[in-house]
Amino acid sequence: MAQDMMDAAYFRHTGGSDVIEFGPLPVPQLPDHAVLVRVAATAVNHVDTFVRSGGYATALSFPQAIGRDATGTVERVGAAVDAPFRPGDPVWSNSLGFGGRSGAGAAFTVVPADRLYPLPAGVDPVEAAAVLHAGATAWLALHRHAGVQPGDTVFVGGGTGQVGSALVVQAVRAGARVITSSSADDAGHCRSLGATATLDYRSPALMDELAAAARSVSGGRGLDVHIETSGRHQLEAAVEMLALRGRIIALSGMAATNALPLGRLYTRDGSVHGFAISNATVGELADAARAVNELLADGSLRARHITRLPLSGAAGAHAAMEAGTARGKLVLIP
Repeated sequence: MAQDMMDAAYFRHTGGSDVIEFGPLPVPQLPDHAVLVRVAATAVNHVDTFVRSGGYATALSFPQAIGRDATGTVERVGAAVDAPFRPGDPVWSNSLGFGGRSGAGAAFTVVPADRLYPLPAGVDPVEAAAVLHAGATAWLALHRHAGVQPGDTVFVGGGTGQVGSALVVQAVRAGARVITSSSADDAGHCRSLGATATLDYRSPALMDELAAAARSVSGGRGLDVHIETSGRHQLEAAVEMLALRGRIIALSGMAATNALPLGRLYTRDGSVHGFAISNATVGELADAARAVNELLADGSLRARHITRLPLSGAAGAHAAMEAGTARGKLVLIP
């Protein structure tokens, strides 16, 4: 019997965005411990371009469908799956398309049952797809790596980006006081998310202004957590702002290099933690998913702008992401 076919955006080898093809691929076979999902939407993330280009080394199975984030509905359930998934259930996953797993950029994808989560009732699958990666990244950064506590003072560089806004929302929810940087036009939006202080990232005196804000907001203690989402790290200045046992979380800027004032860091028990969500364990992702679902259900986690594109436009979406010309969060619709 001929194998069923589906539309997919995929690549046969790593390279530039032009290696992405769109066309028919076989519907993936369903292992016993996995679920076949009919994809409703998949987001385009910077990390997807790293996987496709080969910049992030990971196991791939060519032809490899692109994309890690998927929302959709259960089509079929593997024979050994004991989770309560049923055909038609709305679901999501955010760890596809790398590590040897099927990609999300197709009409159907296969998801290991322990990497699949229910989508809360009434949540739009396209709107959810736009924030899954940012929401889970922010939760893991704050709770698993920074160990954020009520009363902490947290700096979020880039508070209106996808990850930045998710960090602000979740840090405030954790009881922290948040300082963030953004364009002057977006300062009001940052405050609406709960930020205590907002700074203009274009200011030539930004580091001095941040140091002053950190002293003011923390009552003189300094920053407990420093997270810069833009990849433009200034570690020498950041270390000087840290409170005793303050933590710097590095989660962006694959090519970044920066001098680290080690003496000043260790004498205040400070630390720098590198964090990539691709390294998160199944258990950590599940913990993050529970938090993301709470935020999705109450409407706290949402993208400001979404650009919806057909899956056939995947190559152009990757090119726009890499060129910095993408408008809003790019979401591909099979």
